[in-house]
Parts: sequence; structure tokens; C-alpha cells
Amino acid sequence: MEKKEYILATKRLEELISILTEKGKLSKKQQSELDLISENIADYEESNFPFKPENLKEMIELRMYQRKLKQKDVAKLLGTTPSRISEILNGKRRLTLELAKALYKKLNIDAEMILNEAP
Repeated sequence: MEKKEYILATKRLEELISILTEKGKLSKKQQSELDLISENIADYEESNFPFKPENLKEMIELRMYQRKLKQKDVAKLLGTTPSRISEILNGKRRLTLELAKALYKKLNIDAEMILNEAP
């Protein structure tokens, strides 16, 4: 992916996140597009902006920053509530298997990092 494609992809990601935030869901086509764009953006960012977060919290926050997402956006993307995301980021709640899978698939977070946070 070239820089111009990356910029267009991030704009489209923002559009899809806005639709998701407003309507509470995406069509199957839009969800597939969101998944593909998320993966492509993550691949581009990992190769062009390498950063090694120390833990899962830092990784989630990095993805939020990279994609300009708020906790409520991440919650919708992962199929949970903003309060659950807050509790996880503050260490008050552990990951569920479903949320761990969503972090891996939707935010392209390395499975090893997720597993290191498991009880």
C-alpha cells in the first residue's frame, strides 16, 4: 500500500466508523470492507511506523490513536460497551474469549500479546 492509498483507506475507515456509530451496525458488505481496510491499514502502519508496546493496554491505545478512535468507537467495533473497554484499559476487567478474538481480528493485535494478558 502506498501513502496515498493509506490516506484514502483511513478516510474510508472513518466514514465506516461514523456509519457504525450513527446506525449501530453495518451492512455485511460494509463490515467486510471495514475488516479488509482495518487489516490493510494495520499492515501499513506496522511496516511504516514500527512501535513495540509493552502490554495490551498500550497496544489498544496505540490502535485507537492510529485510527483516531474513541472508546465508544472501539466498543462498537468490538461488539461490546464503552464501559467494558474502559474497565479493560484500567485493569478492572479481564478479557473474554470473544473480546480477545475481536481484538485480534478487528484491531489486528498480535495473538501472543493478547494471550500474555490472559489469566
